[in-house]
Amino acid sequence: MKEEKEKNKNSQLKNWAVFTGIAFQMGATIFLCAWIGKKLDERYPMEKNWFTIGFVLFGLVASVYVVLKQLKRYNN
Repeated sequence: MKEEKEKNKNSQLKNWAVFTGIAFQMGATIFLCAWIGKKLDERYPMEKNWFTIGFVLFGLVASVYVVLKQLKRYNN
């Protein structure tokens, strides 16, 4: 019985670590894309910050794709 509780606790910690890592990875991807877009907007000024908008959207889509792929692998 004690071994089961310890296994369950270790499993919960592993799950927490995996999902926390996914959240940090998603945030870092979006941040990096926003930073690149901002630098490009500074270098090539336009009426609006199109590079920032485009790169943030790209980072969002890419990070959601990677998260879904990781969750699919995690569930199998």
